[in-house]
Amino acid sequence: MSDESVGVTYRIEDLAHHSGATVRTIRAYQDRGLLPRPERRGRANVYADAHLARLRQIADLLDRGYTLASIKELLEAWDAGRGLGGILGLVAEVDGPWTDEEAARISRAELDERFGGSPDDAAVADAVELGVLETIPGDEDFFLVPSPQELAVAAELHAAGVPLSAISGHLRELRGQVEHIASRFLEFTTEHVFARYLGEHPPTDADAAEAASLVRRLRPLAQQTVDAELARAMRLFATRYLHQHLGAGQAVEHRNETHTVEIPVDTMRAVEGLVGVEHVSAFVAAAAEREVQARTLNRLASNQGNRSKVDETT
Repeated sequence: MSDESVGVTYRIEDLAHHSGATVRTIRAYQDRGLLPRPERRGRANVYADAHLARLRQIADLLDRGYTLASIKELLEAWDAGRGLGGILGLVAEVDGPWTDEEAARISRAELDERFGGSPDDAAVADAVELGVLETIPGDEDFFLVPSPQELAVAAELHAAGVPLSAISGHLRELRGQVEHIASRFLEFTTEHVFARYLGEHPPTDADAAEAASLVRRLRPLAQQTVDAELARAMRLFATRYLHQHLGAGQAVEHRNETHTVEIPVDTMRAVEGLVGVEHVSAFVAAAAEREVQARTLNRLASNQGNRSKVDETT
C-alpha cells in the first residue's frame, strides 16, 4: 500500500486484509459485477478506498440476509444515484428489537436456585437449545437470558409442580403455533400494506422511508392483537373447563344418590330369574336409562321430521 497524490491505493492482498474478504472472493465479486475493476498501473492492478467501501457495504448487506443478486441490484441503484440510505433504514427498522424487554445475565448458581436448588444439566442444555438461555463464550458460570419474562414464567410453572421436561415440550409446541401466527400476520400486512413497496426494483429512498415508518406503526399491533385474543380465549376455555369439572362432580354426586321405587312382586321375580338376585338393581337402572335415551332419540327424530314437513310446504 502506498500514499500518492491520487489517494490511498491497495494491492489485492492489502484490500483483502483490510476488508476481511479473501482474494478469491474479491475476484468473484468483480466477475459478478459487484465490485468495479481495479485500475491497471504498469504490471499491477491497483484498488482504491472506493473498492474497500464497496466490500464493506457488501459484507453488511450479506449480514442482513440479502443475497448476492439482491445486493447487485441495490448497488446498481446506488451507482445510479438513488442511494441506499432509505433501504438500509428500512432494514434497520425490521432488524431492530421487537420488544422493550432487555436481556439479562444469570449465574448457574442462581439458575439452579430458581429451579429448585438441584443442578439439572439436561434441563439447562434443553433451555440453551430452545434459546431461553445463551452461553457466554469464555464464561461457563453465567448465561445470557434474552427474555427474563420467559424464564420467570418457566420458574413459576416449575414451582407450581410442572416438570421441566413438560415446560420445554410446551414451549416447543407454543413456539410453532406463535411462529405460524407471526407468518400469517406478515403475509396479511404484506398483501394489504407493503406490496406496493415490493416491486421488481428496490424502492426509492422516499418509499423505503415511508415503509420504515409503517413498520414502526404496525410493529406493536401483532402483539396487541395476540394479547387481546389470548385473554378472550383463556377466559372462554377456563370458564368452560371449570363448569365441566364442576358439572362432572355434581353428576357423580347425583348418580350416587338412591331413591326407593315400588316394583310389582311378579316383575321382581321375573328380573331375578333373568339376571339373578345380585344383578336386579343394575338391570333395573340400565333398563330405565335405555328407555330414557330411546325416548330422547325419538323426540329428536320427531322434531326433525316436523321441520322437514314445514320446509316442504313453504
